[in-house]
Amino acid sequence: MRILILLTCLFLGACKSTDQGVSVYSFTNSEIETALANQLPKLSEQIKLMGLPVDFSVNDLSVNVGPDKRDVVVLGADSSAVIKAFALKYPVRLKLKIEGSPFYDSEKKAVFLRNVKLIDTTVDTAGFKGNLNLLDEQAMQVINSFLAVNPVYKLNMNDPKVALLSKLPLDMKVSQGEILLVPTL
Repeated sequence: MRILILLTCLFLGACKSTDQGVSVYSFTNSEIETALANQLPKLSEQIKLMGLPVDFSVNDLSVNVGPDKRDVVVLGADSSAVIKAFALKYPVRLKLKIEGSPFYDSEKKAVFLRNVKLIDTTVDTAGFKGNLNLLDEQAMQVINSFLAVNPVYKLNMNDPKVALLSKLPLDMKVSQGEILLVPTL
């Protein structure tokens, strides 16, 4: 009985109140941007264009959770790349905007994106500027393979409150600018 009371106290102490009830854990656009920025070096290792090596870097990353009251996350990236071919270097600037449905994986204690689709691409290279549909399919293959194994946000299991709360069944809710994890008790 004491353990149940202790767990209840810890649970209530870790919860915060919102307009939608009690939320266990929430994270915002900027927190997701920070988490993704820490994972971008993994993405640059995976990028090749038509088999050619590419030096890739992201200049700007944006995250928009729940735009227009929809249960989606929109990611925008302004990136630079240098394609190396035949002892020459070709600079490329690529802007991508993708949209996906977030889902919480209780085993991995992380939020991933699924049903990812490309909203917009802009390429600027060697005198060409515009949309390059040939890159869309390849870009989506790289993005989907990256997002399949790399979450957009991972719970901080070093925080004892979060570690305890992650043991409960959680449901995810998307609201404008943040994702909420709420108990399904």
